[in-house]
Amino acid sequence: MIPISKVDVRESEELVLQVLRSGSLAQGSMVARLESEFASAIGVRNCIAVNNGTTALVAALSLFNLREKDEVITSPFTFVASINAVLEAGGSVRFADISEEDFCVTSESVASRMNRRTRVIMPVHLYGQCANMQELAELSDGSKIDLVEDAAQAHGAAFHGQSAGTFGIGCFSLYATKNLTSGEGGLITTNNDHHAERLRILRNQGMRERYKYEMIGHNYRLTDIHAAIAVPQVNRMYEIADKRAENASRLTTGLSGLSSLRLPRQLQSRRHVWHQYTVVLTESAPITRDEFIVKMAEFGVGCAAYYPKLAFDYECFRQDGRVKLDDVPTAKRISRSCVSIPVHQYLTYPEVDYIIESVIKILS
Repeated sequence: MIPISKVDVRESEELVLQVLRSGSLAQGSMVARLESEFASAIGVRNCIAVNNGTTALVAALSLFNLREKDEVITSPFTFVASINAVLEAGGSVRFADISEEDFCVTSESVASRMNRRTRVIMPVHLYGQCANMQELAELSDGSKIDLVEDAAQAHGAAFHGQSAGTFGIGCFSLYATKNLTSGEGGLITTNNDHHAERLRILRNQGMRERYKYEMIGHNYRLTDIHAAIAVPQVNRMYEIADKRAENASRLTTGLSGLSSLRLPRQLQSRRHVWHQYTVVLTESAPITRDEFIVKMAEFGVGCAAYYPKLAFDYECFRQDGRVKLDDVPTAKRISRSCVSIPVHQYLTYPEVDYIIESVIKILS
């Protein structure tokens, strides 16, 4: 089976052993190294490591002291962590519709949802490509509404040469399947020194120094073991993205003749890091999305629907008054017909070619 994703962190063994032998496993010098190297890699002043990507979102949103009446506008076409984080941080959720081109919220739809209760705009940089951050940043600045980027899948992605996570407060995931991984972990990035300082205190039980509490905090710390897994990958982050981009280009060339598929593409002035290669089955497709996934498995190719339903299609959210149900026709249509196929950096050329052949056989 060719897997939809693959994890190989053997290059981290030496640093992990170094931490184990040190006898100091909790947050320490290795976490500081990860923070420094990632900040340098994407061009931001501050990076704060935390224990997972959801925590990164919760901590970032907690800076704004959200109340239930305060609304965060985000995408309905995302992993549920985006929604859970808003609710955990105390706010309510409004949904903007997305673009068929980049699967991210559009500034027009965001603007149509804004009202006196809007506190935060939170675009999701889905599949490794940034949302239109020029328009969203202008909307945020012009209305004096805070901007939080859910960049869980966008390590190294950029818009007009500016890295994801540097327009507002960036929140990255280091989950096992991400382009940059520590197994579990998260990174928060910001050029606002005051925000960075508060986040460092927040993640450490509200302490700046031991037993000197300055705020109500949490234990959001990352361990040095997890940091040691991620550090070697930071230096290769763009190399990994380039290999994924090469595989994406090969897939696009091989599949471009199929009218039953709409293929993803890197939009102008953006750097796509290809966390996923997500296609959309058109109305002319001979089978449904779910049937396609089953057929691909029969051919020995792992595929997945990210995401098979919109966030508010689940009853637990539909019954929650803090989740506002908005009309998002594009997101609804794409959620029913999208499917991701392997694009990870470990694919060989013969494997990519086999994936192409399998898709053609199934859809022809």
